[in-house]
Amino acid sequence: MRSALAVAIAFHTFAATSYAQTSDGGFDKLLSPSLAATAKAMHATIRRDIAEAAEAMTAEDFAFKPTPEVRSFGQLVGHVINANFFFCSQAKGEAAPATTNFERVAEKAALIKGLTDALAYCDTVYDSTTDANFNQAVTLPGFPGMNPKTATTRGTVLMFNTTHNNEHYGNVVVYLRLKGKVPPSTARARALKRQ
Repeated sequence: MRSALAVAIAFHTFAATSYAQTSDGGFDKLLSPSLAATAKAMHATIRRDIAEAAEAMTAEDFAFKPTPEVRSFGQLVGHVINANFFFCSQAKGEAAPATTNFERVAEKAALIKGLTDALAYCDTVYDSTTDANFNQAVTLPGFPGMNPKTATTRGTVLMFNTTHNNEHYGNVVVYLRLKGKVPPSTARARALKRQ
């Protein structure tokens, strides 16, 4: 009996903690047996968070590094831009439409434009992904840390892109917090609680 009670308490504690950390993205309401629809919903959530977070940081703080060993905020945004262009173009089976290495761009305005363009490009790829082409074979060319050629599927590349964006949004949240800013996902969650 005590074990069952402990499990129930642990479950409710975990659920409450998870709820407090959840964004208001609403992708959970769009989950379905359709992998393409789910991928699109997950992309919509993280793309909003990343775009709003980049806008929230001041231009001066794009040079901010929490420690000397890590990327600046601007370099982190640039990395996300590069990755979105790369992964979405690979899922689509074409060369990336951007040739700029955005990790070398320092100005906020240029990075915001690059991010807007990269996310809009990805929107078209996610929008054109269906359950019929989700498992379409694609081969990723190698890049540092990856096998020279990796056979996979369109949908897997898009899911990896979303996972990569979520990973770096976690980094972005730390940078924002260190500069006294509330991350956009947290701000929306708080606003929903007040309603």
